[in-house]
Amino acid sequence: MYPGNYRPNIIHYFLRLLHDKGLLLRLYTQNIDGLERVSGIPGSKLVEAHGSFASATCTVCRRASPMEDFWAAVMGDRVPSCAVCTGVVKPDVVFFGEALPQRFLLHVVDFPTADLLLILGTSLQVEPFASLSEAVRSSVPRVFMNQEAVGPLSWRPRSRDVLQLGDLVDSVERLVELLGWSEELKDLVQRETGKLSGQDR
Repeated sequence: MYPGNYRPNIIHYFLRLLHDKGLLLRLYTQNIDGLERVSGIPGSKLVEAHGSFASATCTVCRRASPMEDFWAAVMGDRVPSCAVCTGVVKPDVVFFGEALPQRFLLHVVDFPTADLLLILGTSLQVEPFASLSEAVRSSVPRVFMNQEAVGPLSWRPRSRDVLQLGDLVDSVERLVELLGWSEELKDLVQRETGKLSGQDR
């Protein structure tokens, strides 16, 4: 789960392409791996509902901690501590029982204005995130791509819902092909993968 061990895949880059085309209002994610950021989606477009390993904060004085210091302590089998007050530093992920980040409240503004909702690869089990699928106007199409039908989309579908069940990568590739964006996505993946490979050297 340590950041840097994984790379964005075609799904992350599809979402980045939506952003590049000016079609992404906001990306709400339960993932804490930060791969959306790594793919190039700006933080202003992200709501990381369960936080992210991209940053860490002191639990006492609430100061941001340099990630290099945090990971050096973790990898050295030490409890990360604040350089200012010596309090424990934790990654900015939401642990069980903790409140969601304030940015999650953006859904109150975003969802009523959305004209399409893409729901990709989720169990729709964890609240309050799972309820977001119901937050768009009933006239708004919801495109759900997943291994199986789950949550309200399986037991209370709307007339404009589209369910694409099966492998998520295959489903996204099919959608990209239908949109005529295959070459653009391929170029984006190659360009961004090259940048990441260059950073490893």
